Formats: sequence, C-alpha cells, structure tokens
Amino acid sequence: MQISPSLQQISSRLKSYNAKAILVGGMVRDHFLNKESKDYDVEVYGIDTIDKLQEILLEFGNVNLVGKSFGILKLSIDNDEHDFSLPRIEHKIGNKHTDFETTIDGNMSYHKAFKRRDFTINSIGYNIETAEFIDPYGGIDDIKNKILRHTNDTTFVEDPLRVYRCIQFVARFNLTIDESTFALCKKMVDDVLLEFLPKERIYEEFKKLLLKSAKPSIGFELMRSLGILQYFPELQAIIDVPQDPKWHPEGDVWTHTMMCIDEMAKLKGNDNKQNERLFWAILCHDFGKATHTQIKDGNITAIGHEEAGIEPMRNFMYRLTNEHSLIDDIEPLIRYHLSPSQFYRNGAKSPAIRRLSTKVNIEELVMVARADFLGRTTTESLTGIYEAGDWLLEKSKELGVETDAPAPILQGRDLISLGLSPSPQFKKILKEIYEAQLDGLISTKDEALHFVKTAIDIHTSKC
Repeated sequence: MQISPSLQQISSRLKSYNAKAILVGGMVRDHFLNKESKDYDVEVYGIDTIDKLQEILLEFGNVNLVGKSFGILKLSIDNDEHDFSLPRIEHKIGNKHTDFETTIDGNMSYHKAFKRRDFTINSIGYNIETAEFIDPYGGIDDIKNKILRHTNDTTFVEDPLRVYRCIQFVARFNLTIDESTFALCKKMVDDVLLEFLPKERIYEEFKKLLLKSAKPSIGFELMRSLGILQYFPELQAIIDVPQDPKWHPEGDVWTHTMMCIDEMAKLKGNDNKQNERLFWAILCHDFGKATHTQIKDGNITAIGHEEAGIEPMRNFMYRLTNEHSLIDDIEPLIRYHLSPSQFYRNGAKSPAIRRLSTKVNIEELVMVARADFLGRTTTESLTGIYEAGDWLLEKSKELGVETDAPAPILQGRDLISLGLSPSPQFKKILKEIYEAQLDGLISTKDEALHFVKTAIDIHTSKC
C-alpha cells in the first residue's frame, strides 16, 4: 500500500512508544478493490489513554477533538483528514445511533477489536510499520470471491444502519450478499429495527448508492427483496403498475425506473450536487403513474402523471431529508420530464423554448428525459440516441437558455429613467416587457424602451 511520508512518520513516532499504527476500514478495502480512497482510519494499539494519543498527534498538527468522547481524534495531514482512534468495543444501550457504551482498551487483540466492524471486507488492517496485512475474518478472500459477509452476528445487529450499508456496498462493488448476511438483514427488517434510524443517516446511504454505483438498481432490488420498501410506499406503489408495451416493452413502472437510474449512472458528470438532483428526479419521475394509470379497451395510459407525481415525490424525499431547496429543484424536473419529447414532436418554436427555460434548467431536464428514454427496450431506445433531447439542447443553446432563463432586458431603474414614478404598475409593465422578450418581439434595451414609450403614448391618447 502507498502510505504518505507524514503518516509513515507518525507510525515511526508511535513505535517509539511501543505502539502500533494500524490502517483499517475503507482505505484497506479499497486497496484490494483497486479503487482510489481517502478514507484514512488509523487504530493505535499499545497506548492506554486517548489523552496520550492526543499528546503524540499534537506534534504533527492541530487535533480536532469533536469525537474524543468516542475515542476518536481527527488530524489533518497533507490536506487530508485522518481519524485516529484506540481499539474499542461498543455495546448498544438504547435505540438512538448515539446510544452506545464504549470501552477503550489499547491492549485489545486485533481479533476482538475488528469484531465490532460491519463486514469482513472492512475488517482488514494494515500495519504501517511492518507493511503487513491483518485479516482475522477472511476479508481478503471475500473480496477476491466478491462476497459481502457480516463480521459478527451480535455486533452487526447493534446498528441497523448496516442493512443500508449492505445494500450500497453490494451495488457499489458488485458483490454477492452471503446467505447468512441476507438472512440476518431480513430478520432485522422483520423485527422493525430500522424504524429507529434517523432519516439523515439513511439519506447518506441512499446518496452513496445512487452516486457511487455503476448499477444502483442492484441496491434497490435488494431493498425490495429484504422488505425495506415498506418504509418507502411511493417506491412500492410503482411495482406491477402496467405500461403501454408500445412505449415500454420492458415491463412495469418499477422495471422501467430501475433501468432509468442505471442509465443515469452512465450519464452523470463530475458535479455531485447536480448528479444528486438528477438521480432523485429520475428515481421519482413516474411516481404519478401509481395513481394515474388507467386501462380502457385494452389501452394503458397515465395522463397527467407528471403533475400527479409531485406530491408523492415530496413525501418520499421528506422521509429522507429536510433539504427544502433540493426538493424544490427536483420538482420541475419531474413536472416537465415529458417536455423534450413533446417539444420535438410538435416542432416547438423559440418562444416556447424560452418559456420552458423560465421553469426548469433545460440542460438538466434533457438529462432526466434522456435517462427516461434510454431506460426502456424500444427499438429507438436501444440505439442509444435520444433525438428529441439532442434537438432541444441544440435549440436552447442557440437561444442561450440551456441552463438559465433569459435575463430581463429592462429593470425598474430603466422605467425611472423614462420619467416614470415607482408604482404598483412597474411590476405589470416589466412583466409585459419580459413576455415580449420571451416571444422574441424585442431583443435590445432600445427596443424595450421604445416598447414602453409606445405603450405609454397609447395609454395617454386614450385618456
């Protein structure tokens, strides 16, 4: 493993105290998965107190003491934050995620210390000084065999969040869940242990599943198998909802949605904030079909499902987060997700495209619509080419509205420069000017000012 010189120096310093610096967790796991990682988690063996560890680490920089009561110290090295801790065992004493009794023991064995870790793939250590791996639970073999296996029955169930971690690990690393681990997770779900988890913790696991998986559908299918969708009725409601086979030969709404989130995983860019909006939007985009799908004379329709999907989307998202601005940003992506195809089919003109840009980010909308189009098995979709989206994106770029609505040409100060006094009419006048701008009737400030003067003259002549 590649260890930074600074971390190597700390390890050497700890050795002078007869202590051992053991790198554990994600960094070691990701080494065997051939993935980059900055998940620096170091357990220090051979030191009796967290105060002594703090004293040593202060030689290398400022130490963040936020987690000290849990036996964790944070030290920034080479612009990366490292967690240093002493080996510990934890016992659950309540239903909250903070309700743990922690016992620190610097002389604990690796086997006992690693037992509290969730999965064998996360229960591997690396002795920085000797460059040796420590693998008491067979995690290296499980990685080679692509198996996700829990480390210990007793410690695993003490934190129900591990069920969600299991889901995102299976999807992120393309692993097969061990039968005993699946059975234990299923029992935890059946015993309603997941009800006590704070939504903020669940939300973080959902984000990792969506943003870090090549095929997020693997995780959602595992949720379905484990019975977790009972906590998310909006997702459960789209299972077995039929669709017109002409447009959706792949099957029901659930199947289509799973295909769509996998397509979004291929389309995503480097902006994780944007990626997050897009993933949530495509996951929720057809929620309205659960209530608006009708079968009449053998024809399947879901007229108005875009608008009908807004309320269930908001209900679903608020079960996971209180980030109001994020939820507000998702809403127009769902409300207008059919617009790219409709605009293309109808040959929409510039005014309509400009008006669409005042309601939604067209670039992001096209990405959602593209994932929606590609997430099916029609002949057109299987080509991988979404002509409607390409057309709308090109047109919106020509108009300069692919990411933002046109900026208003006139503002209130411009009306004042014409000799008008501020009044409630300002808003109406500016709105009329902006509407004319969207229609392409005016494109410069001079044209806008002339438009206002003409309107004033007309009004005066009528008086």
